[in-house]
This record gives sequence, structure tokens and C-alpha cells, in this order.
Amino acid sequence: MADLTLPSPAKLNLFLHIVGRRPDGYHELQTLFQFLDYGDELSFTLTPDEPGVRLADPIPGVPDSDNLVVRAALALAELSKAPLPGVTIHLHKRLPMGGGLGGGSSNAATTLLAMNHLWQLHLDEDALADLGLGLGADVPVFVRGPAAFGEGVGEKLTPVNPPEDWFVVLKPECEINTGKIFSEQGLTRDTPKIKIRPAFEGDASRYRNDCEDVVRKLYPEVNQSLEWLSQFGPARLTGTGACIFGRFPTESAARIIWESKPSGITGFVAKGVNISPLHQKLTELK
Repeated sequence: MADLTLPSPAKLNLFLHIVGRRPDGYHELQTLFQFLDYGDELSFTLTPDEPGVRLADPIPGVPDSDNLVVRAALALAELSKAPLPGVTIHLHKRLPMGGGLGGGSSNAATTLLAMNHLWQLHLDEDALADLGLGLGADVPVFVRGPAAFGEGVGEKLTPVNPPEDWFVVLKPECEINTGKIFSEQGLTRDTPKIKIRPAFEGDASRYRNDCEDVVRKLYPEVNQSLEWLSQFGPARLTGTGACIFGRFPTESAARIIWESKPSGITGFVAKGVNISPLHQKLTELK
């Protein structure tokens, strides 16, 4: 039996503005992160007689050394002065890979918090978020737990409370190359910066994702899905895609649209939450 099982939730970028480009080539962003009550699940079993970090079910095509779950556990282990028991990690994957929902980053954050607890390392949230940033720009928001306004490459976080609406999330049948999107000539890179408050004033239809026009042009499947979903209200890309989302005031409104979706499109219905389900579960353990 697993010693600890924890959720690894999805996130949405309710908006994503590119406000500049740094000398190192990274883009300066402003974004609004909100969690969903839907995601992957990870189970951790300590193996005192078997040192090392193992995935119970390695993901086809992804060597363990490249998997963010394994990398997160190993990065944490390096900080320990004493020998640590080994661990077997079972990843129950529900989120699509490369969908813009933060699945890999969320898996890494869940691993950091779980192993900090199981190995009794007593690292604080700041230390774990710094470690997470070395694994990926989206890892810190999952480590910290509240919905947040993100700046920088997305790592400067201010907790916020956007409305907790319901979402229809669709995954068009394509894989998006994030590097290709950010290097595209036509990408907007000079959106004026906003202060936090305007992010919540007025209609959410004013939110936008600066990657969306480029993604629509390069990936017709995303364009088609956005055209279909936007019949029912504002629809938007999350991250660089390929997932898109529409926002609805109630679960029943979201489910009606979900039931009418075109055949062949996968996805799910979920509620936006301002405290990560991971942190809700960790609070119960304390």
C-alpha cells in the first residue's frame, strides 16, 4: 500500500500576456493562474531496503532521467546530508501531455511536497519553490498553492481570487511545439503591462492569450475547436495549447455544452478553484 497518495491538479492560464523579451531570449509574461479540481494522481511508497527513485509505470518514450517526477525527487534527495529510503512512485495520468494544463509541472510540485513530507526534510515553501523553478517555470505556482497573478517567466507570484467558475476543457488532436510558438515572427511581444486589479474588473471576455493567433494559424485543429467553443461564450487557449477552455457559471451549463461537443474531441469538465487540491489534501495530513 502507498504511504501517501496526492492529487496533481491542472491549471489554466485565464489570460496570458507577453509584455517583453529578455536578453536571454526568455519572454516576460503576465498571466493569471487558476487551478482545476481535476488532474493526475501520484502515489508514493517508501522502500527502505531498495534505495533510489523509481517510477512504477514509466511513460513510453520518456526516459526516467527526463521525467519531471524523477528529477524532482532526485533534486530533493541531493539536499539531504543523511542517506534516504528509496521510493517507488506510481503516476496515474489523466491530463494530456503538452496540453498547456501544466501536467508535468504539477507532477513535479506534488513530488517535491510529498517527498519533503515522507523524507522529513522540513524544507519551507520558498526553498521548494526555488527548487521547482529549476525544473520548470510553472512549478512554483503548484508548489505554493493559491491561484496567482504571475509575472517574469511566470515565477513572480501574487495570490489572487478570481471567480471559481466551471470550465469545459477540450484537447484538439495535435501536439504543439512551445519553442516554435515563442520564436514565431508574428507573435505579439509588447502587450502593455497591467496592474493586478484590472485583471478582475469587468468582463472576462477582455482576457486574451497572446499566443492564440499564432497557434490558430499554425494548428487548424485548435482554430476549429476554438470556433466551435466560442459559439457559447468566451473561449481561449491555455498556455501555448493545445488545450482550450470555455467558462460557464454553473456545472449544468458546462455539461450541456460538453455533451454537444463534436465527435473525436477529448477533454473534461472541471471547476476552477483558488486553493490547489494538492494543498487542500496536505492540510488534512497536518
